[in-house]
Amino acid sequence: MDLTDTPEEMPEADGEPPDFSKLEPPEELLKGGSIRERMLDVVMQVREPTKVSAIADRADCDTETARDYLEWFTEMGVVRELSGRPVQYERNDSYLEWRRVEQIRQELSESEIVERLKETLDAVEAHRNRFDVDSPDEVSLVDASRDSSVEEIWEAVSDWKTLEKRAALLDAARRDDLPSGRAGSVNA
Repeated sequence: MDLTDTPEEMPEADGEPPDFSKLEPPEELLKGGSIRERMLDVVMQVREPTKVSAIADRADCDTETARDYLEWFTEMGVVRELSGRPVQYERNDSYLEWRRVEQIRQELSESEIVERLKETLDAVEAHRNRFDVDSPDEVSLVDASRDSSVEEIWEAVSDWKTLEKRAALLDAARRDDLPSGRAGSVNA
């Protein structure tokens, strides 16, 4: 079959639309997989202190099972346990940053990291020059929208913030004492 061919089971243009009520709801599709996978999916979304029972409900498991996994995830550093009554958990963003830095170190050579960091810093500098401020938080949408649409400014500020985060991750990946055993200094 050529990519431009129409599959035989395709309905005619004037045919009946599909009956979406017969499809499985997204909530049901997400309940598939092991409890560990569901728990990990849930804890990666927990951005504020959340009770064990709420996490268990979202992962579709009992509270004791959730508590066991949460203890394990706490030991691994994936989540933080917040003491108090009731005990609550939240995602550990520094763990995610560490994982991203390690991923960068595995995917890129030191020279590639330095090159990407330079490109990223150049793009940050271009935003600084465009808006004549040192930080994306200093950009006034009102003042900047005189020359461009608010949407364009908003997108540029968002891009600038993303670039700053990328630069921080690349810089962390570039530094000495790399856990992967590649120690050494690289000048950027």
